[in-house]
Amino acid sequence: MATIRARKLADGAVSYTAQIRIKRNGVQVYQESQSFARKQAAQAWVRKREAELDQPGAIERANRQGGTVKEMIDRYLIEMEKVRPLGKTKLGTLQAVRESYFGKLNDQDITSQQLVEYALWRMGKEGGGVKPQTAGNDLAHLGAVLSIARPAWGYEVDPHAMSDARRVLKKLGYNMRSRERDRRPTLDELDKLLTHFRGIQARRPTSINMLKMAGFALFSTRRQEEITRIQWADLDEVGQRVLVRDMKNPGQKIGNDVWCHLPPEAWAIIQTMPKALPEIFPYSAESVSTSWTRACQILGIEDLHFHDLRHDGVSRLFEMDWDIPRVASVSGHRDWNSMRRYTHLRGRGDAYAKWEWLEKILQAPVKLGAKTLK
Repeated sequence: MATIRARKLADGAVSYTAQIRIKRNGVQVYQESQSFARKQAAQAWVRKREAELDQPGAIERANRQGGTVKEMIDRYLIEMEKVRPLGKTKLGTLQAVRESYFGKLNDQDITSQQLVEYALWRMGKEGGGVKPQTAGNDLAHLGAVLSIARPAWGYEVDPHAMSDARRVLKKLGYNMRSRERDRRPTLDELDKLLTHFRGIQARRPTSINMLKMAGFALFSTRRQEEITRIQWADLDEVGQRVLVRDMKNPGQKIGNDVWCHLPPEAWAIIQTMPKALPEIFPYSAESVSTSWTRACQILGIEDLHFHDLRHDGVSRLFEMDWDIPRVASVSGHRDWNSMRRYTHLRGRGDAYAKWEWLEKILQAPVKLGAKTLK
């Protein structure tokens, strides 16, 4: 049953409050009200809501308390941790979203308008003043949670909200797509970094052997997470290749195991590692990233990521006149479009043909710490 009551406001205007009460067997099971400036609008809302509430299961859905974005993210993190830990960037992004005002929203309140507002807030001063590409990454990581929350856990999430929000932001002129990164280390930068790491190794022999890690990343084109997962059992001695487990791929993140060829330099570095543990490089990927970032800060090297060694490695192979299939056999790329993002040529030939650091990397001693050996 619905009622509409008129109420005179302090400024003399009239407000109309529409109220819907539904009873079953003499017991009120639902109540909802909303105010309007015009009586016709109140009447239209009553007709629309009564028709909606008359649908099977509508009352139960309307009475549902729902869950928050924070609860969805928490569950997502728990479930993903069972399979494989999330990357540092994605984990940090989801934790930030969870603790923001957006984390307090209920599932049914997640609309395209709310998502657009969040992106604009992130790009504004209060939200951190991030670039559109960063806000776009926020939406991408949040979208991964929302896409699972509805079909897997029963949260009431509009499946079109995210795509609609991205369309609106594009119409508003924001380029939310990440720019293609073309940063490669110079030989001078690598000389400074490896000299720094060799000094640390001399003072703390059991620390992460960043000489081996950096050298192998460059010549093998492997990501830091992949390097720290490689085991001795994953090596094919005859084929001089390695099985890269769960290789990063947009369509298949788990179970995407790929055999990748190891160039001679990468193969030689592996042979210098001790066979004390199943893992060839028994280090934490996050610790490797932290060591690299700290070294760059100390040395004043700007905007150079450990992942840029992969860019450099792929580009180097093309500069050596390797064809696409041969480079792909090392990098693991499935198509040229993906590989193109990693290819930023500087010239022809092998810039590392007479690189003095290769021999230093090979000769560098490795001593695993007590924590590593546990």
